[in-house]
Amino acid sequence: MTNKETVNSENTILVIGGTGKTGSRVAARLTALGVPVRIGSRTAAIPFDWTDRETWAPALAGVGAVYLSYQPDLAVPGAAADIKTLTALAAAAGVRRIVLLSGRGEVEALECEGIVRNSGIPWTVVRCAFFAQNFSEGAFAEYILAGEVALPSGDVPEPFVDADDIADVAVAALTEDGHTGEVYELTGPRALTFAEATAEIARATDREIAFIPLSRTEFVAALTSYGVPGDEVSLLDYLFGTVLDGRNSQLTDGVFRALGRAPRDFAEYARDVARSGVWSVTAHA
Repeated sequence: MTNKETVNSENTILVIGGTGKTGSRVAARLTALGVPVRIGSRTAAIPFDWTDRETWAPALAGVGAVYLSYQPDLAVPGAAADIKTLTALAAAAGVRRIVLLSGRGEVEALECEGIVRNSGIPWTVVRCAFFAQNFSEGAFAEYILAGEVALPSGDVPEPFVDADDIADVAVAALTEDGHTGEVYELTGPRALTFAEATAEIARATDREIAFIPLSRTEFVAALTSYGVPGDEVSLLDYLFGTVLDGRNSQLTDGVFRALGRAPRDFAEYARDVARSGVWSVTAHA
């Protein structure tokens, strides 16, 4: 943790996407710190639904800060309009701090960042590389269990970032002074190809897990055959066809700048998940 002065927050923090990969971790950390948390989800006591704007103002009422995670991704059509409306409602509700989860290499995400910067609310942007947890909590978990990871990006290095690092940075920005106006671009400490990441998981699980390079057409067909929802298939096709083309391969110091420590390595992530049993074929039999 940094030596920045900690805010004595007596206000509720709305965690939009509070049941997702990063939001659930942010909510858990805030709760552990004794900070009042409102989970922004469709099933919450005060529901928040990105597809129902009538839920937005009630969820923002009485909130001092917001963790803003857009579902499914800032790159999808309509995201900018939603972010503009949401931030206007947040400003009207008296929100005093907003932390936006953003993505690297996405033109659409940069547009949304600009909207947040111009909202009149003190802001922090947490701009992230591809999540390591997509292999354990996302579409690729089934691939690992099946022992065959088939993707169209085997030779492109990506500095996978751990969702725990993302949550730590977000919580610091939500509860400490000194992060306003910062853009923290988060990566892991090294870049791996998807084939190399698969090999790390194979080592951690002591299993044979093959990596098979696919064309984008073959990739879409494979995702569909696994029952991945159509909107998620479209998003993953966009990411592999556009964002994961090497433009984001460079490492950044965002985790260190925000927290004063190094980011978590993919191998450590893989070992921890392997120990949890998430990738255990026996457990899923």
